[in-house]
Amino acid sequence: MRLAVTLSPFFSLLAAIALEVRLPDSPKHPPVDHPYFLYALCIAAAALCLAGVACRFRKGFREVFRHKAAFYAATFLFFNVLNILTNKFCLLPPIFFPTPDRILSVLVEDAVYLLVDCLGSSAVLLFTGFFSGAAAGLITGIAVGFSKTVGYWVNPLIRILGPIPPTAWIPIVLVAFPTTFAGGVFLIALSVWFPTAVMTSSGILNVQNAYFEVSSTLGASRCFQIFRVGIPAAMPFVFIGLFTGTCSSFITLMTAEMVGVKNGIGWYINWQREMLSYANVYAGLIIIAVSFYILITLLFKLRDHVLVWQKGVIKW
Repeated sequence: MRLAVTLSPFFSLLAAIALEVRLPDSPKHPPVDHPYFLYALCIAAAALCLAGVACRFRKGFREVFRHKAAFYAATFLFFNVLNILTNKFCLLPPIFFPTPDRILSVLVEDAVYLLVDCLGSSAVLLFTGFFSGAAAGLITGIAVGFSKTVGYWVNPLIRILGPIPPTAWIPIVLVAFPTTFAGGVFLIALSVWFPTAVMTSSGILNVQNAYFEVSSTLGASRCFQIFRVGIPAAMPFVFIGLFTGTCSSFITLMTAEMVGVKNGIGWYINWQREMLSYANVYAGLIIIAVSFYILITLLFKLRDHVLVWQKGVIKW
């Protein structure tokens, strides 16, 4: 049974390759210059062969591969069924459901434009807004957490403005800001600011008073208590706020680009949708999924590096 599960990805992939080679393509879909889906399957087959060699010599890798084998087999089966429904028999509307070949051709042939122009523009907008919002959220949270006076005046503002979805500000932003880029930065910063400020202040307020009392007894200054006691102790809460803000920033980025920004991956998807080029739409969605997955993974790696004592508590 365990051997069958381990070998299931190989059988699923071989079935996909056999059907791609043996079944003729439907004439209802426009042909592509190269069989990109077959190339992708061959690359996957080569990767599985390397994985098989690694399983032979490394027990730890063999256990990990065996655990994920069923998922890999289901993934190959999904793309095989999708290829049959679209490319082979055209059972789905071709204008809305392009073939895997067509989607992969967009990713390959338009890679430079997608990655450099669109994804690069989105990255500039996202990082500018994210770091601005994270910095403002940290400053606000620290000030509220350590100062009752600041908390008295700022907390009501956070409670009133924070829950408002950032996208609700779009009509005002389009009028108040000179460029759509500046407006997009503001919306993304706002989406990151609220959860970061709330979680940072909550983390500081939940630090045990004994820590501050001990540091004060040992002669620590107020600045030392803030930056060497309070903030490090509140870091688990800070990262929760940053994770929440990161997810909100992705949503806000796509909305901002689809509404007003004149370049970026969100703008590209909206433009291709209006042109009814759904192969390009799906290619853009794949770029978004991979890019955001990498960013979230890097943020978790940073958290595990900073919070070594909590490594593995929150898994990704």
